[in-house]
Amino acid sequence: MADVIALVFDFDDTLAPDSTSGFLQDIGVDVPAFWHEQVGPLLEREDWDPVPAYLYQMLALSRAGRHGPITRDRLCDWGRRLPLHDGVTTLFDRLRTRLHQAHPTVQLEFYLISSGIGDVLRATPIADAFSDIWASEFHYGADGAIEFPRRVVSFTDKTRYLFHIQKGIIGPGSRNKPFEVNRKVDADKLRVPFEQMVFVGDGYTDIPCFSLIRRSGGVAFGVWDPRHKEKRSRAWGFIEDGRVSNLNHARFGEDAELYQLLEAAVESLASKIVLRTRMYRG
Repeated sequence: MADVIALVFDFDDTLAPDSTSGFLQDIGVDVPAFWHEQVGPLLEREDWDPVPAYLYQMLALSRAGRHGPITRDRLCDWGRRLPLHDGVTTLFDRLRTRLHQAHPTVQLEFYLISSGIGDVLRATPIADAFSDIWASEFHYGADGAIEFPRRVVSFTDKTRYLFHIQKGIIGPGSRNKPFEVNRKVDADKLRVPFEQMVFVGDGYTDIPCFSLIRRSGGVAFGVWDPRHKEKRSRAWGFIEDGRVSNLNHARFGEDAELYQLLEAAVESLASKIVLRTRMYRG
């Protein structure tokens, strides 16, 4: 069991405004119409799951040609330009510095688990801060355009990647091994137990992660963007249902309450790790 804390983030509406909506707006799509008139009927009339529904409609949009083919280059270009929430660009260095000052023997790692599009997220200026990024992915055809979803990350799919972190199945060496996460690992050999994780998310797809982390002794923070007041009641429901430990605006500047709570959570978990290593186990 390593002296490691994992701070795991959702992306859309957690670290940045919705990246898919932003991309669609950037290429000239009527975003409300896309979600309400294209994606909505699949959910309401045909019992689609939300994430494959939006990926399917992006494929249809690309093939229709009105806004040009959706290619990896276009997605990556948007990822490099998309806006991030206040304080996000310096968040990771600040937390690492603070933890090193308080508990220099404990490592802090960052992970991203998102239902958004992986090629967008891996192009953002903060991508290098993460030890690994898991998101929905497209297969691209010979013409370079999106052709089929090759990975869908939603709801309990997200918890799969918490198990990746727990067992240390991360980074390039873990690729092309889809069944490795099912490998049994003894409790004393886990790289990052769930009680050494902090999860930060905003939406319904994050609920399984909220529940798993809280039930296992870790910390779960719910966030909401005050620019989207219609999402406030949804976020409050996470508190009422006991899904999260706290609820805050998605702001990460040094003076923001959420950032200060993240500092406190990381330092508290680190103190427990240090105490555990010093306890006699005879």
